[in-house]
Amino acid sequence: MISLALSLAVLILGYSFYGRLVEKVFGPDDRKTPAYTRQDGVDFMPMPTWKAFLVQLLNIAGTGPIFGAIMGACFGPVVFLWIIFGAVLGGGVHDYMSGMISERHDGASIAQLSGIYLGSGAKWIMRLFSVVLLVLTGTVFVTSPAALLTKLTPGALGMTFWIVVILIYYILATLLPIDKIIGRFYPIFGVVLITMAVGIVVGILKGGYTIPEITFENLHPKNLPIWPFMFITVACGAISGFHATQSPLIAKCIQSEKLGRKVFYGAMLSESVIALIWAAGGVAFYGATGGLSQAIGELGQAGVVYEISTGVLGPIGAVLAIVGVVACPITSGDTAFRSARLILAEITGLDQKHIRNRLIITLPLLAIGAFLTQQDFDVLWRYFSWSNQTLAMISLWVATAYLLKKVENKLYSLVTALPATFMTAVSVTYILMAGEGFGISGTIAYPIGIAAAAALFCFYIFKSRRA
Repeated sequence: MISLALSLAVLILGYSFYGRLVEKVFGPDDRKTPAYTRQDGVDFMPMPTWKAFLVQLLNIAGTGPIFGAIMGACFGPVVFLWIIFGAVLGGGVHDYMSGMISERHDGASIAQLSGIYLGSGAKWIMRLFSVVLLVLTGTVFVTSPAALLTKLTPGALGMTFWIVVILIYYILATLLPIDKIIGRFYPIFGVVLITMAVGIVVGILKGGYTIPEITFENLHPKNLPIWPFMFITVACGAISGFHATQSPLIAKCIQSEKLGRKVFYGAMLSESVIALIWAAGGVAFYGATGGLSQAIGELGQAGVVYEISTGVLGPIGAVLAIVGVVACPITSGDTAFRSARLILAEITGLDQKHIRNRLIITLPLLAIGAFLTQQDFDVLWRYFSWSNQTLAMISLWVATAYLLKKVENKLYSLVTALPATFMTAVSVTYILMAGEGFGISGTIAYPIGIAAAAALFCFYIFKSRRA
């Protein structure tokens, strides 16, 4: 319990102090935001700060910080350290910079920003990565709620039925102006996500469960190495490239640059609080990492969330779990497809004011998503996780290039260069070692991953001296 309390304190202090440093490095001012300069009634429109925060939280979170944290908790309470320090030093920086740099460029996507600051080759790589990641995200967040709905409804309403229902909703949410569904209902679901987390921590404490203290010991029952597997498994609660695709959505809606820390950095650290609670709750509820891992294998992530919620909170937990595990992933999936639509609109030049052009892009995207829902969920999640962290790595290098160009004191660029270097090592090492990658042994993969990160950091030093 002491470790959980200290971890929560670190997140609060991180927002208050390191978040202010990051804000100072960027230097927000009083210029008019794209919400006013490009207002179109569809994607660009002013949104109240409280609503922008809750929409951003739900866009980036969904059940990502729940599913990822539960699977990461199988490594033991060492996962607490990755969640808190990954979020303060990496995830919050990543989300703030991707949102604010987008805001400075009229709400441009992370792919477009990559082209501006890393060159046309990087732009097309990021376009490919972004669209692939967004489609995978949308697909992952169709499958998990559909699976739970299938368990909770009559047998006649099977998995296929719920997948079709969710995809129909995705069409509406992707096509309609942002204030019609997303701006209206997402704040409510954001409150539900926060309420679930608060309920779990209160229920765990009142129920007499034991929350483990931090240890560096690897407790994974399958003996998966902490490096790099834990850093890929827990993405949304620590640092996630998916957020770089979502922050530009709200960059089109914030009313002032000076609200960026509250909306972008604040939403990321709030997501980390949620992840921290669920990581602690998962191990506490099942008593050990082995029991948690077995439950995930038998029930799936959605089933584990439902079992913990009902076990800790009873009927109230059941209601919260159904809303949270069904509504929250859907609300990340639809914004994933919405972001993919906007990136493809940048590529094709199709004006998104006209619904016909939105349909031209949206329908093929959702058709691909429908096909992918028939594939194995665990395989999809692993590819999603790796592409997610690789996108985070590239986004941080984009932010580093931006700072080298825009700020006078080049040392300030270290706030993005250091996490970018770290994520380079994580991403390269994982794809070399993982079964869905090259399957190389750690003795070879570790040096290559470190060498790749060192090479990029040396290139950064070279560029910073010439800037």
